[in-house]
Amino acid sequence: MLLDALSAAAESRPIAVLDADVSRHGTMLLRAPIIGGDDSLSALIDAGATHFAVGVGTSVSGDNGPRRSIFARLLASGLAPLTIVHPRAIVSSGATIGAGAQILPGAIVNTGARIGINAIVNSGAIIEHDCSVGDHAHVASGACIAGGVIVENNVHIGARAVVRQLLRIGDGAVIGIGAAVIRDVAPATVVAGVPAKPLST
Repeated sequence: MLLDALSAAAESRPIAVLDADVSRHGTMLLRAPIIGGDDSLSALIDAGATHFAVGVGTSVSGDNGPRRSIFARLLASGLAPLTIVHPRAIVSSGATIGAGAQILPGAIVNTGARIGINAIVNSGAIIEHDCSVGDHAHVASGACIAGGVIVENNVHIGARAVVRQLLRIGDGAVIGIGAAVIRDVAPATVVAGVPAKPLST
């Protein structure tokens, strides 16, 4: 999906993909060659690569750590993060989109909203007016964040989840698929259900 969004942006064209899966090396992914793993990064830079996009999303458990780690490593290499907005996304001119963020097809980001560094607003997700979505957060497909919500860093909001207006979702929290969040969520807490409640560990 990310390569499709990148290819759809007139100013961007993927030149190569890095993948840890050795069996995929030497193959193509949407007309972009998979040239190797992380050990091929320096060769890409030597060949003139200047920007990167992270193709890893959130793990099944809602952990954004791997994506955050890859972003930091590529940034440290001297490459600049690409900010990708699919042409079929709707982003208000009054919204702010952070470096390396990815706004995918059908997503809506309304006026006054702020999307953080390396965040994902996935297909069909809605970020309403004056929301703040933190760095490395992931708002999954079809989720709806009502006005004035603060989503802190490293949060995962599951597909089709809904968050009531003016709430705060704490750092590293995970909102389950289809949850209806009607109260603030504490940092590093997993909630699910309708209404959403913390899951016992």
